[in-house]
Amino acid sequence: MYDDWPVAAAFAFLFAVAMLRAGATYALGRGARGASARSERTTRLLARPEVVRAERVVGRFGAPAVTLCFLTVGVQTAVNAAAGLLRMPLRRYLPALAVGAAIWATIYVTVGLAVLSAVWGGRPWILGVALAVVLVVAVVARVVRRRLDRAGARPADAPEA
Repeated sequence: MYDDWPVAAAFAFLFAVAMLRAGATYALGRGARGASARSERTTRLLARPEVVRAERVVGRFGAPAVTLCFLTVGVQTAVNAAAGLLRMPLRRYLPALAVGAAIWATIYVTVGLAVLSAVWGGRPWILGVALAVVLVVAVVARVVRRRLDRAGARPADAPEA
């Protein structure tokens, strides 16, 4: 079924995307932790026993959470940022990240290609129709949003998208 699909290239690309995205999120968390330590108030907060205990727990048992977060939707960023903020050691983080990224890439390559094959079914025009539908929905959403903004129909405390 996938004889003519670039499975290895798709896996390598998705693996690299997952590694870079999650690694960057970890690095941002780590950087935020370092920057926050410059504040006396934050330094006192980070020295609290609860935070120190959380750092030890994440450092020791956080690797499975990092790996398993790749099986979820919407939790990956929080887990990787928390690993950085709580200074999870790289010697534990990187192997967990690699395993999680491999799992994520495998799921997206297998399930993703199966869905593409089922939807596409050898009919290349379906891809064009799908892209056109996405474009129309995006344009309509933007037009509606602008009209609501001009009319003042959106509450002042509504979050910006």
